Amino acid sequence: MAKEDIFKNLIAHCKEYGFIFQSSEIYDGLGAVYDYGQNGVELKNNIKKYWWDSMILLHENVVGLDSAIFMHPKTWKASGHLDAFNDPLIDNKDSKKRYRADMLIEEYLEKLEGKISKEVNKAAKKFGDSFDEKMFRETNPRVKANQEKIDVLTKRFADAMNNTNLEDLKQIILDYEIACPVSGTRNWTDVRQFNLMFATEMGSTADGATKIYLRPETAQGIFVNYINVQKTGRMKLPFGIAQIGKAFRNEIVARQFIFRMREFEQMEMQYFIKPGTEEEWFDHWKKIRMKWHRALDLGKDNYRFHDHDKLAHYAAAATDIEFRFPFGFREVEGIHSRTNFDLGQHQEFSGKKLQYFDPETNKSFVPYVVETSLGLDRIFLQIISAAYCEEEVKKDDGSVDSRVVFKLPPVLAPVKLAVLPLVKKDGLPEISRKIMDDLKFEFNCRYEEKDSIGRRYRRQDAIGTPFCITVDHQTKEDNTVTIRYRDSMKQERVKIEKLREIMVDKVDMSRFLRKLATGSDAKD
Repeated sequence: MAKEDIFKNLIAHCKEYGFIFQSSEIYDGLGAVYDYGQNGVELKNNIKKYWWDSMILLHENVVGLDSAIFMHPKTWKASGHLDAFNDPLIDNKDSKKRYRADMLIEEYLEKLEGKISKEVNKAAKKFGDSFDEKMFRETNPRVKANQEKIDVLTKRFADAMNNTNLEDLKQIILDYEIACPVSGTRNWTDVRQFNLMFATEMGSTADGATKIYLRPETAQGIFVNYINVQKTGRMKLPFGIAQIGKAFRNEIVARQFIFRMREFEQMEMQYFIKPGTEEEWFDHWKKIRMKWHRALDLGKDNYRFHDHDKLAHYAAAATDIEFRFPFGFREVEGIHSRTNFDLGQHQEFSGKKLQYFDPETNKSFVPYVVETSLGLDRIFLQIISAAYCEEEVKKDDGSVDSRVVFKLPPVLAPVKLAVLPLVKKDGLPEISRKIMDDLKFEFNCRYEEKDSIGRRYRRQDAIGTPFCITVDHQTKEDNTVTIRYRDSMKQERVKIEKLREIMVDKVDMSRFLRKLATGSDAKD
């Protein structure tokens, strides 16, 4: 099945099983805004806990913060968002569709890279084990021609973006004959800047109202509180401040389900350091963050680093951790060396001293910052994209059945354990309820007694429940139950008193974090 079809099936699956709903669906929905259902919110909260605990518990010098969404409007002038937080907008005159000019060019580059990958894959099949990919890329005329086109275009594109050269962005689109995906024509308007911030007003009267903005990122809430946290926590450099919170961007093109939305959630950590140590800490956090992602075991080859050609106005260096989604590699986390831009700007605009006094040198200075920033919704999409499987299952009688299963990392699964009495009589529901009552304080458990046991297994597979416990008549005789493992569908008899130990070993967050800290579960 084509990846596009699988992605469509995934979106439908998320609605059917209570993970994600279109916001305001009864009113035909609101574009690029989504609600998380009963299973989605559990998965989302588990992802938050994994990130939060890995930041706060595993790093003694990282503390948390929860800053307000509304901030003084001078914040966004100082941060550069009022002047520089723009996307290049272009319209096709025939289709009347609006696009981001940079995305049109990036998609064209992806097509060229796809042509190269197609040639490489074809050659790899032809030559087998003797295939030398490096030599093939360096000698094949079609691959070399496309790679040269990519290199030339990438440099020109980066120059245009870094210099905010809107005229050349349009010229690139014309020179490379990039057409509108809808109309197929190249009848484009000029490129113009579009500020992404949502504006509103605060105040009781129209005359006295103040124009403010919904924050487009959570980082500024950390920067304006830097001196509060540093002094009250008696923090010494280096130290970090972590935050999870909502952000809002009026995206020109919001698409690919929850990958790009207008209301989203960020998990960010700003790490304050001495000037001159930024390269060391930049590399340090790159390694730590990649290790965090790979510990989820979603496939080592599904991750890669991508260094930025175009840097944001605040950055001296930037790299993305990209994941292979069904629609290609896309950013899930950014690691940025922000220098002292943000604190320096806020110091200038506020008139307040935002410096660190170093007792070792008896000097004060504005700290530099290394940032790790990831979208919670993108991590959610990354995990469910990797977990979604459509399988054919061979039954005992030789026939073939099918199932849809979410092979979610057990530690993140919305429901950890389903307790299923084989029948609704003979005391089996009472035993099942007792098992629930014993385990529900530590694990999210679900009780089901409706339909055949096979149907109930399939429902739990579909929401990603890693373990199903079946209570049957033998349970009354020897105090054992059947435990079924989601991924392998293997079943075994275990003592009821062993259930907690089995669950803790597989789904307990503290044990998972211990493995992450020791590196025993990292995919280096």
